[in-house]
Parts: sequence; C-alpha cells; structure tokens
Amino acid sequence: MTGTRRTVAALFLLPALVLLGALVVYPIGYSLVRSFYDSSGDGFAGFDNYRALFTDDGIRTALKNNIIWVVFAPTVSTALGLVFAVLTERVRWGTAFKLVVFMPMAISMLAAGIIFRLVYDQDPDKGVANAVWVGIHDTFAQSSAFPKAHPGRESPLRADGGGFITSATVRAGTPVTLPLVGVAPDQMPGDARTARAARHEPGKVTGTTWQDFTRGKGVGTLGAPDPSELGYAGMKIEAVRDGKVVAATKAAADGTFTLPAAADGARLRLPADNFEAPYNGVDWLGPSLVTPAIIGSYVWMWAGFAMVLIAAGLAGVPRELLEAARVDGANEWQVFRRVTVPLLAPVLAVVTVTLMINVLKVFDLVFIIAPGSSQDDANVLALELYRKGFSEGRPGVASAIAVLLLLLVIPVMWFNIRRLRREVRR
Repeated sequence: MTGTRRTVAALFLLPALVLLGALVVYPIGYSLVRSFYDSSGDGFAGFDNYRALFTDDGIRTALKNNIIWVVFAPTVSTALGLVFAVLTERVRWGTAFKLVVFMPMAISMLAAGIIFRLVYDQDPDKGVANAVWVGIHDTFAQSSAFPKAHPGRESPLRADGGGFITSATVRAGTPVTLPLVGVAPDQMPGDARTARAARHEPGKVTGTTWQDFTRGKGVGTLGAPDPSELGYAGMKIEAVRDGKVVAATKAAADGTFTLPAAADGARLRLPADNFEAPYNGVDWLGPSLVTPAIIGSYVWMWAGFAMVLIAAGLAGVPRELLEAARVDGANEWQVFRRVTVPLLAPVLAVVTVTLMINVLKVFDLVFIIAPGSSQDDANVLALELYRKGFSEGRPGVASAIAVLLLLLVIPVMWFNIRRLRREVRR
C-alpha cells in the first residue's frame, strides 16, 4: 500500500517536476555552463567571463546601481506602505485611498516606464515634474523676458559681462536711445506697449529701450522707435560711473525710462540679469539624477503592494494591546513605534524581502525611462545582461551576469526560508 501511494504521489508530482526542470533547473545549468565559454560558444574561456564582472566598467556601474536599488527602493516602498496602511485605518475614505494607491500595480512595467519617461521630460510644456518645478521656481524668481536680446546695427551698446553698456557717457537733458533686437514677438512681455521716443527733461537722463525691428525689407527707421515696434517693458537700466552704480531704474511699458541727475556723465548699462535664459527645470534623466528618478517611479508602483500586505497584517494586530498602551499613557507616536511596528515585523520582513528580490532583477523601467545619453549611468545588472547578450554579442559574459544575479538572490531567499520555518515552529 505504501509503495502504491508513493507511485501515485510521484505521478502527481511528475508534471510539476518536468516543468520545474525545463523552466528552472535546465536554464540555470545551461547558463552556468555557458558562462565558461567565449562569444562563439566553441572555445573554453575559463574564468575570463567572471573576471569581466569586476573589470568591465559597465558591469561595475550596474553592480553599484543595483546596490543603491536594493538599499533604497524596498526601504522607501515599505516605509510608505506602512504609513499609508496605518493612516488609512483612521479615515472614512481609507478604502478608496487604498484603491488609488494600489492602482499602479495594475499597470505593466512597460506602461509605467512610458508614463514616467513623459513625466520626467526636460521640456516643462511636456514633463509634469518640470512643469511643477518651474512653476514653483518662477513664483519666487521671475525669469527674464529678454534672453536673446542683443544690440543691432549701429547700436550705441557693446557687450559687458553678459549685459550691455553704452560706449559713451550720457548727459542730463539729452534723450538716450538703447535699441536692441532678437526677441521673438510672442516672447515680448505681456504689458509691452508701442515704443515712443523719450521726452526731454531738464536735469534728468531720459531714454528709450525697445525692439528696433520692423518686418519687411527697408521698413522702419533704424535707431528710432517706429509705430509697430514695442518697448522693452521692465528692462533694468543702471547708470555706472567708475565701476559703481550711481542710479538705477526700470523701463515703462513703452520702453521709456528716467534717471535722476546723478546719472549725468555716467554710462548706461543693461545688466546681465535682463538676459538670463528662462529656468528650464531639473534634468531628471541626466547622469546624476536618473537612478533616483527611476527609483521614484518604482516606488510609485510598488508602495501600493506594500500597503495592501501591511494593512492585512495590521488587521490581525490585537486592538487590546494598542488600547492598553494608550491607557498606560503612550501617545500615538509611541504606540506606533513601540507596539504597532514590532507586531508588524514579520509582515514588514516579507514585504522588504519580496521587494529586494524584485529590484535585483529590475529591467523594464531602467530600459524605457533612461534615455540613451544616460543609460550607462542608470545601468543595472539585468539591463547589462541584456546589452551584453543581445547588443554586444558577448553571451558568455551575459551568462556570467545571470549566475551572479542568482548568487545575489540566494542569500535573500535563504533568509526568507529561515524566517518562514521559524514562523511555522511558533
């Protein structure tokens, strides 16, 4: 009877064992063998492919980035999941909030990568992240309206450290003209009005600064405001004598300005901050920020997963213990830190370990979000395996990377198995 039972059990297990061997054991064994052969697959390379793991710059960068991923992505996702799970227990709309936070899990990595490639776009008109960032920046530091303005033909201005200054000194009672060109009509300040010549004012220096350009060949008068030309509203003008600013003002909507008698005998300068290029936001996908930016997209996807598992664990926490702590005088932070978190430790360990295994093989997000110019800086082991195997024609090195990934996952799996056995014994 015992032999029959064993035979029946073996027959039931046989399909699973065949699949396990075909889909897991054989690929692992083949990768291990293949890692000792050269690119052609015919010559034995020994440990050369494994030496490349520590000498190839791309692999070393990928390994460094994988360490960053393993340290930060699971930690931040689990911490956010814990916070969300605890807070949503106290609000009526907690279920709806959990649904919204968990919703990114329904999106594939490919779709999430495309979404965040657009979110991190450098152009504030396309990328949400830079649209918000530029909006906040411009609230406190207004960008210049004249980043491309420069002197035209026969202009009295010359370059001066990013700005422009008059070649000759100015005199009170004699209107000054400061013509510029180079600003597109749609980039002119919204309050700009038709430029007009400055009036003579005794004892004061007056003048006009404007866009000295009229469409059409031979149309308009050079060096004098025409009816179709706009004043540089808000342009800063400084009177400089012996390297010191003795007076300053801003141009009116029609480009006219007035300086006090102190400006007599000085030279007029249009300072460099008039011509600063508009703030264009943060280079989220540049070499220095590309990895944190991609980790942010990963957290967006997986914080909901962490929240749901932790919320399930939180539902099993005895409420009597929490109430007893409050009765003993503990505040909410102390209850959370000294009671809730220790009771949730097994669940937090499961979530963290699961996410650690997940990030060790992250590929989709990095491949899609990181542009070609910074993909080397965002490189991870799974992406480097793909590049070595399919782009660079080095399958032996790719197999060695696969074996390295397996070796990195084994300690995490061993920790998880030990923890599960401990739980069963309890």
